[in-house]
Amino acid sequence: MSGTTTAAATPRRRAAGAGADRWVVLVVLCVSLLLVAVDATVLHVAVPAVTEDLRPGATELLWIVDAYPLVCASLLILFGTLGDRIGRRRVLLLGYTLFGVASGMAALADSAHMLIVARALLGVGGAMIMPATLSILRQVFPDRRERAMAIGVWSAVAAVGAAVGPLLGGFLLEHFWWGSVFLVNIPLMLVGLPVGRVLLPESKGEGDGPWDVVGALMATAGLFAAVLGVKRLGGGPVASVWTVLPLIAGAGLLAAFARRQRRRAHPLVDLRMFARPAFGRSVGCIVLAMLALVGLELIAAQYLQLVLGLSPLETGLRLLPLTVAAMAAGLVGARMLRRFGPRRMVCSGFCLTAAAVVSLTAMGGEDNGPLLLTGFVLLGLGLETTLFGAYESMLSEAPPEQAGGAAAIGETSYQLGAGIGIALLGSVMNAAYAPGLTGVPGVPAQASAAAGRSLGEAHEVADRLGGPAGAALRQAARHAFVHGLHVTLLVSAALLLLGAAMALRLPRVMQCETARVEVPAQRRVSGPKAGAAPAPGRVDVRETAS
Repeated sequence: MSGTTTAAATPRRRAAGAGADRWVVLVVLCVSLLLVAVDATVLHVAVPAVTEDLRPGATELLWIVDAYPLVCASLLILFGTLGDRIGRRRVLLLGYTLFGVASGMAALADSAHMLIVARALLGVGGAMIMPATLSILRQVFPDRRERAMAIGVWSAVAAVGAAVGPLLGGFLLEHFWWGSVFLVNIPLMLVGLPVGRVLLPESKGEGDGPWDVVGALMATAGLFAAVLGVKRLGGGPVASVWTVLPLIAGAGLLAAFARRQRRRAHPLVDLRMFARPAFGRSVGCIVLAMLALVGLELIAAQYLQLVLGLSPLETGLRLLPLTVAAMAAGLVGARMLRRFGPRRMVCSGFCLTAAAVVSLTAMGGEDNGPLLLTGFVLLGLGLETTLFGAYESMLSEAPPEQAGGAAAIGETSYQLGAGIGIALLGSVMNAAYAPGLTGVPGVPAQASAAAGRSLGEAHEVADRLGGPAGAALRQAARHAFVHGLHVTLLVSAALLLLGAAMALRLPRVMQCETARVEVPAQRRVSGPKAGAAPAPGRVDVRETAS
């Protein structure tokens, strides 16, 4: 395989992508990603413990989970383009510092509101880290085949982080209080900060225009309002003013943001990238995949603990096959992409994931180990195959000088899909779950209403009632939760099939671009024709990546 090299590189700074150092850079970037990936999932198994200790309401509990992906998605574009302007490594290292400080705040939080604030700050740190890892990767791996392999390793590490999160969280919850799940970020930050400062190359884009702070605030407010409206769809009347107003405000702000970006000479988001069909469709596939699936892991953790009665550590072990399968798919993703092409790879991944989701509708009130193992393995394989092909196609369509902006768009679509997915599937789950708690014999209406907010709250109400009424409420809550889980799975499968239809418009084959190699002037070879002479000072040699 051949990549782009520059012979006339300055001696004071290593050229991005030169020599074998790029693989060392990949290791550092993967450690950076591991920091964020662990935090994205480590809280899932701790939700019951957080609920018992801080006693958040249903809305507060959703914000504890949602604050991180929503804030992260809102700020990815700002920090991705900021890295293009002031240096991607600089933004990455600042993100390390903030991530570590916010982790300490989350671990010591003594109220639901304090934890929500800490999770929001973690989202700011994550927004600084995530696009920087992808944009630096895009810079140091200009050859598409090597880049595909690097993205496979990168995404496999994300799967490892997702696997380590529940396992580590379960282990810590067995021995310590729930705040310890956030302390694991601090050692990773303390190692990553000095290592990244020494090993990572600095790189910037070519843009030098002013930052669109107003546009960033519009996007942030629009995303918050839109997700707030979606969250309320399952928690109250659809026609409620507190549901309709956020949806209208969010849609209006996002439309105004898009119009503003089209008119600016130096936009935060260069919407012209979406004119490339493969870029826009790849982004859409990422959003649909995350929209359908991220909320399922949170719901699955509650199912395993509150319905099947597993401990947090046992829950983490049950979820491990999903992320191990995703890791395996990421490691062989580059070979699959070369053989099958983006279209067949992404479409097949969507279909495989949909089949896995439908198979999991056989879950009931009793433990079925083989079913869960098979379903989670297929889920991991399908999800990673989908995301790998979509990410690689998206990055390859973006110009190198806009690597930070493209990475920010990809990560925004990932985080936005995750945030809205948790809200949307949580709303579907609540809408299907709550009616099953009405009219339980011996249970007062007020207690039934409280139990209808969440399964964890239903268990608390049942404990307070005690006797036959408490047992009846607990049994009804388990049946209602399983019913809600089945409905949520079917909605997810429909979204996945929609993604498979979208993937049919992706490129059929993987196009490996030619790489430019700049050669010093003394090695210039004159062309045989007058019009074919190379530019003064260098000759451009085109070599096909192989």
